Amino acid sequence: MTSPYGFEGRVAIVTGASRGIGLAVAEAFVAAGARVCVTARDADGLARAVARLGDAVGLAGTVADPAHLRRLTELAMDEYGRIDVVVNNAATNQPYGPLMDADPDRWREAFTVNVEAPLRLTQHAWRAWMREHGGSVVNVCTEGATHVGPRLGAYGTSKAALLHLTQQLAGELAPGVRVNSVSPGLVRTEMARFVWDRPAQEPAADLPLGRMGEPEDIARAVLWLTSDEAQWITGTDLLVDGGTRVRRAHEPTP
Repeated sequence: MTSPYGFEGRVAIVTGASRGIGLAVAEAFVAAGARVCVTARDADGLARAVARLGDAVGLAGTVADPAHLRRLTELAMDEYGRIDVVVNNAATNQPYGPLMDADPDRWREAFTVNVEAPLRLTQHAWRAWMREHGGSVVNVCTEGATHVGPRLGAYGTSKAALLHLTQQLAGELAPGVRVNSVSPGLVRTEMARFVWDRPAQEPAADLPLGRMGEPEDIARAVLWLTSDEAQWITGTDLLVDGGTRVRRAHEPTP
């Protein structure tokens, strides 16, 4: 991927970056001239991602571990001496199923990964660099955070909380740090495979733009939001869904 935005000399932390959206985001930053510090739970997958990225360092671990987020921040500072961008992409869609059947501990884990971890990492980056030098944070949310969906109650509720956290931090960290979110629709990732990998059905055929999203579609949105081209934008959620919400708005009322 090539980019019209110059990130030369800047450093980005990207979570959940061994594959899918996170890896595409990291690749977009490197293509734009940035250096990246990436993390993911899968150590082997992360090692392959770092080798593929080139100008990158990685630290395997879970964002649910507060100590891991601290070490990740320290790695970025030790290797590159600055943190200009944080992309909170790592997420879990578990527990999957009706909320009346949900294990409260698994429910709590969803909020730990999807809400608490983005806050903790933003805190670390703020204290280590952004408070004095500024920067940009993007939280990867979901198009489904604004409506009710079957079997994804924990995921949707936690992502709705992340949307509010995004706006809260945008108000608190201005003017030096911009905080925004990107909300993807259906994207061809492993996490969403259970939705799109159905041979008898094309789940995005009826979207206004006629296809499901690819990780690179989300990466371009993240790159723009963190660039100087978006320097007067904060507290905003950028919907990248191929027209899903437009389609829903025009569905006939039962």
